[in-house]
Amino acid sequence: MSTARNKLRAQCLEAADQISAECAAVLAGVGHDGRSSSSSSANRTATTKPDLDSQLAGCGEPLVQLLGRQAAQVLRLFGGGSGRPTPGQVSGQEGGPWPGPAPKAGDKAVKLLLQRLDDLLSLSYARFYAYLFAKLPACWRLLYTDAAVLRFAVLYLSSSWPVREQGVGPTAADAEEGEAKEKADADAERQLREMIKTLDLAVILAGGAGERRGRRWIDAAFGLLEEDWASRRSNGGRSAGETDGEERRPKRPRASRPGATAAANNPWASTPSFSSYEPFTPPVGHPIPRVQAPSFEAFQAYLSHREGSNPGPLPLVLTALIDDWPARTTRPWCKPAYLLSRTFGGRRLVPVELGRSYVDDGWGQQILPFGEFLEEHIVRATEGRVPAAGDPPSLEPKSPRTTGYLAQHPLLSHLPALRADILIPDLCYTSPPRLPRPSTATTTSGRTSAEAPQDEDDPDPDPDPHLNAWLGPPGTITPLHTDPYHNLLAQVVGRKYVRLYAPWVGRPASEGGIGDGGARAMRARGREGGVEMGNTSSVDLGVVEGWDRMAEAEDGDQEEGWEDEFRRLPYLDCILEEGDVLYIPVGWWHYVRGLSVSFSVSFWWN
Repeated sequence: MSTARNKLRAQCLEAADQISAECAAVLAGVGHDGRSSSSSSANRTATTKPDLDSQLAGCGEPLVQLLGRQAAQVLRLFGGGSGRPTPGQVSGQEGGPWPGPAPKAGDKAVKLLLQRLDDLLSLSYARFYAYLFAKLPACWRLLYTDAAVLRFAVLYLSSSWPVREQGVGPTAADAEEGEAKEKADADAERQLREMIKTLDLAVILAGGAGERRGRRWIDAAFGLLEEDWASRRSNGGRSAGETDGEERRPKRPRASRPGATAAANNPWASTPSFSSYEPFTPPVGHPIPRVQAPSFEAFQAYLSHREGSNPGPLPLVLTALIDDWPARTTRPWCKPAYLLSRTFGGRRLVPVELGRSYVDDGWGQQILPFGEFLEEHIVRATEGRVPAAGDPPSLEPKSPRTTGYLAQHPLLSHLPALRADILIPDLCYTSPPRLPRPSTATTTSGRTSAEAPQDEDDPDPDPDPHLNAWLGPPGTITPLHTDPYHNLLAQVVGRKYVRLYAPWVGRPASEGGIGDGGARAMRARGREGGVEMGNTSSVDLGVVEGWDRMAEAEDGDQEEGWEDEFRRLPYLDCILEEGDVLYIPVGWWHYVRGLSVSFSVSFWWN
């Protein structure tokens, strides 16, 4: 048995033992520190950070008991009965250690255990719909994550992957048994994808909640799972559905030698890149200034400087800031083969937005394997199209295929292998100004300062920036909107068009601050379908400028002549080239349009 398999088996059984013990403690009314749960909870609230894993009690005794029984059953089936007994075992509802070898996938005991865990996942996820995610009680996220961890453990410990023998090639017997081997490979692939799906959903839906079995546990499990799978598949062909370049990674490049070229030290240099095809490129009317990447001190001075009557800093395009990122050199994000290699052969799941823009009718979301998203929504959207001189712009898409966009997703914490390919710019640790407030109006707290206190406009005082990834084909659109953070938008692959309007647009300079002039001028939406959309404009910029056709469902609810008024508003715009970084000050309204296949990373900070 491989070292990775031994480690992952031990990790799974340890998690089951922890869950069993924690559930028993909750049911007995005892916290991890040995005190009653009510007493320890009160003391934690008053003195220390709560123990996240102890909050399962909020799910209620029946669900905690059900979770504990499943954890004990995992230990009984796969761990020789090790671990602490649950109340169900003590009362005789569950037997002693499993007689004989551990059951395999498809066995009755495994099916029953998986069904019970699926019930727990469904019950906990149903509670997600009763709250905004930010206000969702931690107990439901914990219950979902723990049930997912147990489900993964059952799938892994009951799996039966065929092992390829070192140095053994095809034989006549292999040919005779080819159909059976193909079926075994297909079964192994199906089992693997089910394991990946279970853990990825725990991250995407529940945030990988928990201190002992949360995100770190899941990341470690994925690392060991991939190592185990590779060790079993490395010497005997491929798994079902596997394509060239998915599993077999080039060896780690050696250190650069004097005179060696970048290509010689980049094992991905010879693999195909994403298409650079651009169906349409908007004209730039009021270019944003471009400067060489400034020093920390110079950027801080720029943020603190006020140009003319502007209440805050202006947007700026920074060049040469991310030239040394591995994502742009030896671990190139412009290469589909590389991205597949960092997503478990494209098997990892990601949330994808389906539709041209999140404000359009018919827009939706779907969770897809990364490889399927890449193939269906990136590669096929541009295959056979190459940029040509004089290629006319088109208002119609190449095909009726629905646009898929991996947008505003914390992909780099979801997939740590990609996180290592970028560096957080030092500029994200500057102290930027707060969102300007009107100097002639009273704020909600009674202050008349031109700037609001930090706690009023900073939705999250975390000192580290929030990282989001944006990957999509040509034609993706993020509609005109505003964010409560300062933003560095790094363009790693491809090109984007960005237009920005100041938060004080439409407000006379003599009044100072921004008031609500920006929201009025941008025709901000209100509450729609129970969701607050006040940070998003009702203006479809592409339609107003004649770049896109108006959807049939759109109606002329706006007053006559408003388009001309909107077109007269001052703005700044640019085309972000590969390697550029755009500084977007807090509160600025911005519209973003993917021109080619595009991969960007945004850094939000206050």
